[in-house]
Amino acid sequence: MLKEKEITIYDIASKLNISIATVSRALKDDPVVNKKTRKRVFEAAEQMSYRSNHFARNLRSQKTETIGVIVPKLNSHFMSSVIAGVESVANRLGYNLIISQSSESVEKEIANAKTMFNNRVDGLLVSLAYNTQDLSHFDIFQKRNIPVIFFDRVMEDEHYTNIVIENKKGAYQATTHLIEQGCKRIIHITASSKQNVYKDRLAGYKEALADHQMKFDKKNVITGNLSLEAGEDAAELILKMKPLPDGVFVANDNCAVGCMSTLKNRGIRIPEDIAFVGFNNDAVSKVIEPNLTTINYPGYEMGEVVAHNLINHLNGISTIQSTNTIILRSELVIRQSSNKQLKKF
Repeated sequence: MLKEKEITIYDIASKLNISIATVSRALKDDPVVNKKTRKRVFEAAEQMSYRSNHFARNLRSQKTETIGVIVPKLNSHFMSSVIAGVESVANRLGYNLIISQSSESVEKEIANAKTMFNNRVDGLLVSLAYNTQDLSHFDIFQKRNIPVIFFDRVMEDEHYTNIVIENKKGAYQATTHLIEQGCKRIIHITASSKQNVYKDRLAGYKEALADHQMKFDKKNVITGNLSLEAGEDAAELILKMKPLPDGVFVANDNCAVGCMSTLKNRGIRIPEDIAFVGFNNDAVSKVIEPNLTTINYPGYEMGEVVAHNLINHLNGISTIQSTNTIILRSELVIRQSSNKQLKKF
């Protein structure tokens, strides 16, 4: 079967008996061409099944109008919210996305970065994998003046802009809230990380204890991968503690839910026996019973901010070099899982 000939602007110009330049301008909706002619061109293009040759245009402009996004996990409520925010801004401003996940592996992150570079993305947005220890695999973007913005999980580097939330402040608020509910021994469940996120949340937990004259004990910190299963494992460790703690601050909601569910199944009352606070405000925090107190983490807003910053830089409106770190606000959302005072009435 013979392949049908690809329709070009020359064919449209010939059909309408107008110049190629007029067709080209009309297809770009250039006001230089009057409305009537633009309408004729668009109608002819549709009738003839014309497809704009973006590839050729991009070769001329040296732009692909594509942004790369690398995230640790796609099945995270927070990350899907960020991507939705990025996509809404990117699509509105004429950019497409290529999205990949590192699956918490630095090796896959390196491979993803190479793929993005080879696909000639105009810019790159990255949230780092769990075990990333340096940023050398992004040097190739720097050498070609391709902008890279890191968000959520970042590493301090003067060459890059980071967009984060108030992790330390959020953790401080979470721990302080538990203290104000009367908790005397608070466990912190977290993850080992080379990046800012869990280090800052641990720092906020420690600072809240210190400010309330409570001694920090490293035995009260449980480290895992913050999965649902890690929460279940943490619950088994908590059940062996004597005396039992009366408060738990978990560095994400998913792990908090795993821990709460296991403790409840073993007869622990929440919040009467142990009060809980999570982090992220994932959808699961409103499904678990009692509903989970958490730190609201504005994923969609973060996506909008990172996309705007990158695209404004690409369009010459502003430069990402002018600001090294952008910090977004977080807030404590109090629900039943921590509200010991409410249970007294």
